[in-house]
Amino acid sequence: MNDLSNSEYDHATCAPRLLLVEDEIRIAEFVLSGLRSAGFEVRHVKDGASGLAEILNGEHDLVILDVMLPALSGFEVLTKVRDMGDPVPVIFLSARGELPDRLQGFQMGADDYLPKPFFVEELVARIRAVLARKSGHVLDEISAGDMTLNKVSHHATWRGTVAQLSQREFHLVECLIRSPNHIFSRQQLLKHVWGISFNPETNVVDVCIQRIRKKLNCQPREGRMFPIETIRGVGYRFCLDEGT
Repeated sequence: MNDLSNSEYDHATCAPRLLLVEDEIRIAEFVLSGLRSAGFEVRHVKDGASGLAEILNGEHDLVILDVMLPALSGFEVLTKVRDMGDPVPVIFLSARGELPDRLQGFQMGADDYLPKPFFVEELVARIRAVLARKSGHVLDEISAGDMTLNKVSHHATWRGTVAQLSQREFHLVECLIRSPNHIFSRQQLLKHVWGISFNPETNVVDVCIQRIRKKLNCQPREGRMFPIETIRGVGYRFCLDEGT
């Protein structure tokens, strides 16, 4: 066999059926284990040509697609899939995580793009979010670690503390929580949350972070600090401890 999964799905199951197209066996084993533990049915193939054939079979609810693949690249696979009018949800999972690569993936019709290295818990969360959007059921809450955001009420909850966030505060935390452990520069946050391209004189991001920490009573608890971490001289990240 050319993959790490069973040749046939169990058609009696109601679990979402996923296709993993990944040529690195170590990563594939890690992803397959995590996704199956989360309740998904997963089929695995190792190259872009096999991935394209599997996608066109139309048996998958979502595809997890590496970019750098033998035979056909992930970008080539997705281009062919979208040219054929196939709307299957696709999440790129790639070591090519620079902004131009991510933008190219989205322009080609990807539903999400997760750079390597990654936490399988984050991949599971992104899969569920994409499937929820495609089904028309948009989840009201976003969670990572001990933090939960309610998109309707704009409440944030962290370790029993609940706070009402302003629109800017909410969008800032949402930006960070959707990409755990990714470091965002102040300029990136200014652009994403405030729509300001660049202003080296402003400290609006730092002030906003301070307000959020104060609202959520961010004193050390049980040996752990508030997950929005300052990276000195760079910016901020939402720190998700492994195993959280």
